[in-house]
Amino acid sequence: MTDGARVRLRPMTDVEFGTWRASAIESYAADVALASGVPLDLATERSRAEFEELLPDGLSTHGSWVLTIVDGADGSDVGTLWIGPHPRRPGAAYVFDIEVDAAQRGRGLGRASMLAAEHLVGEAGITEIGLNVFGFNERARRLYDSLGYRVVATQMTKSVAAGESRRDGAAG
Repeated sequence: MTDGARVRLRPMTDVEFGTWRASAIESYAADVALASGVPLDLATERSRAEFEELLPDGLSTHGSWVLTIVDGADGSDVGTLWIGPHPRRPGAAYVFDIEVDAAQRGRGLGRASMLAAEHLVGEAGITEIGLNVFGFNERARRLYDSLGYRVVATQMTKSVAAGESRRDGAAG
C-alpha cells in the first residue's frame, strides 16, 4: 500500500469536534507547560484563548480543515488533524494539531497523514505548509525532517537561579 493510500482524511462531525476540541486544548496546554515551564493553569487559559481565536466558527471557520484520520486498510478512525491559515505567512497553510492514537503509532500513519495534508493543501492551491514541533518531541522532529520540512527558527530557554554568578567569564 502506498503512503497516499494508507490514510483518508474526512471532515469531523460536530460531536467529534466537541470531544476533540476539549482534548486538544488540554493536550496543547500540557505540551506548552512541559516545554516552557509555564504553570499548567496558565497554559490552559492560553490554549483556550488561542483555540477561540483560531477557530472562531468551529468547523465552519474559513480556511480551516478539522479532520479525522481514517486508516485506509480497515476504515477505522486513528487520529485527528487540524490545518488552517499560517499565522505569519499569508497564503501558506499551517498544521496546528496532528494526533495519531497512541495504540496506532509506529505504523506509518503519521507520515501518511502528513503526506495527505500536503496533498490537501496543494489541491487548494497552497504551495507552503508550516508547523511547530516542541523540542522534546524527538519522534515528530525526525518525521518532519524525513519529510523535508526545514527548521525556520529555534527558540531556546534555560532556567537559572536568581543571583547566580556567571562562571564563563562573559560580562553580564
